[in-house]
Amino acid sequence: MTQYCWGDVWNRPGLDRRTRSFLNLAMLTALNRPHEIKLHVRGAVNNGLSKQDIQEVFLQAAIYCGVPAAIDSFKIAKEVFKEMGI
Repeated sequence: MTQYCWGDVWNRPGLDRRTRSFLNLAMLTALNRPHEIKLHVRGAVNNGLSKQDIQEVFLQAAIYCGVPAAIDSFKIAKEVFKEMGI
């Protein structure tokens, strides 16, 4: 599973890693998966997303996926930003 998800899918030529991170953060917010959000916020920063980019993803998700889910994502991202010193 790890090889398929993080190797095969993430290394496909169709989307760059930055775009994949945008999509994952939005989808994980929609699914309200806080543990995964924490992992993917860190990965998104490593893939070139800024703090502001990530905030915009969660704001957009709030409209289409629900404010409660987006609020959870904001809280988790804040924790990760603090851990990363950003």
